[in-house]
Amino acid sequence: MPAWYDIYGHIPITHEDEAGIKASQEYINSLIVNEINRGVPSERILLAGFSQGGAIALHTALRYPQKLAGVLALSTYLPLHALLSKEASAANTDTPILMAHGIFDDIIPLETAAKSRDLLQNCRYSVNWREYNMAHSLCDQEIIDIQIFLKQVLSLDLS
Repeated sequence: MPAWYDIYGHIPITHEDEAGIKASQEYINSLIVNEINRGVPSERILLAGFSQGGAIALHTALRYPQKLAGVLALSTYLPLHALLSKEASAANTDTPILMAHGIFDDIIPLETAAKSRDLLQNCRYSVNWREYNMAHSLCDQEIIDIQIFLKQVLSLDLS
């Protein structure tokens, strides 16, 4: 049953729904364009998501042709990572990324997320990595860390 894309089998992922991932990417791209057309500069737009939503946020932001403010990737991984080198947009090479993950996550294991983090860091992306004593969920400290990240990348006063 797809949410953002179909999941085939279990983690570690051996077969990915490339068509579904790219369809979700196009949908998010259209939402970004709508915001830009409303007058919001692309560098004030941040993509965020949890689990599959975080995977689509990462996938889309790294390929988007205009600079974005940042990426919140919560309890997730980078899908279609083998295509990143040929599909990545130089516009978002310096875009800040917050990846947050639970050490007890039994849906997307910490090791899977850490491999995505390592790949991104090896490609010179700026990844702020956080681990929490939780499963596939959110916790209070994570919410605080998200607030700090949003303040930094959007220069907001969220107090």
